[in-house]
Amino acid sequence: MRIAFVGTGVMGRSMAGHLLAAGHEVRVHTRTRAKAEPLLAAGARWAETSAAAADGADAALSMVGHPSDVDEVWRGPSGFLRVARPGQLLVDLTTSDPALARVLAAEAAAKGAEALDAPVSGGDRGAREATLSIMVGGSPAGFAQARPLLAVLGKTLVLQGGPGAGQLCKLANQVAVASGMVAVCEALAFARATGLDAAAVLESISGGAAGSWGLSNLAPRVLKGDFAPGFHVRHFTKDLGLALAAAQASGAELPGLRLAARLYAEVERAGDADLGTQVLARLYFSRLGA
Repeated sequence: MRIAFVGTGVMGRSMAGHLLAAGHEVRVHTRTRAKAEPLLAAGARWAETSAAAADGADAALSMVGHPSDVDEVWRGPSGFLRVARPGQLLVDLTTSDPALARVLAAEAAAKGAEALDAPVSGGDRGAREATLSIMVGGSPAGFAQARPLLAVLGKTLVLQGGPGAGQLCKLANQVAVASGMVAVCEALAFARATGLDAAAVLESISGGAAGSWGLSNLAPRVLKGDFAPGFHVRHFTKDLGLALAAAQASGAELPGLRLAARLYAEVERAGDADLGTQVLARLYFSRLGA
């Protein structure tokens, strides 16, 4: 297939690479061309704009940062929808605003195209290993059309409902991740505060009832002092803001989410917005003087 891929950051680069390795013709565009150079060296073609990448493509995918970026890539002067045509598949893999996803789906449908919101979970490792969980909102026909491509990127593909449902599911995921990261960091901080060997504690609790993805994958990075981003704090705080807004609109009271959002806002104010979400542990450790 002829595929446009816009956004080649931490996760997008790996995802576009999988599509290229699967034999598809991939045209890429990103704000900073240098980030796309490994893909270009592997055979991808460069496009000067999102519209240029999508023009004539069978499918156009975006993996960018914020809802405003999604809006620009899709609806901007050089966006996907400027060149959308009947039968074309448009997929947003970004964690974004459910309301925006519904608008994009309606505008794509007006042009005869299928639009899906399909945010992913699994972090940089899931993107590299093509084991992502992909949560999809859109029509059953669009999902069927997208499934072969999404199967190249992830292992768990679930249609959650109509437009916007994929984004809502991802926000539920982020609610769980947020409270989970608070729990991981508090467990490590407790171990340090009580004089335990945190690595030994981690070995004991990771396989028991406390076990979680964060405990198994991010806590070891914390103990090594590795705060490199698998998922940036600045993107996570954006997600938590979207989740808080959706919770308020639905009348859901989520104190764990509110606590996590407050803590991550503090992390961002400390200047750590471009580090990984596991850097929250450093905030806890600083309060111990450790």
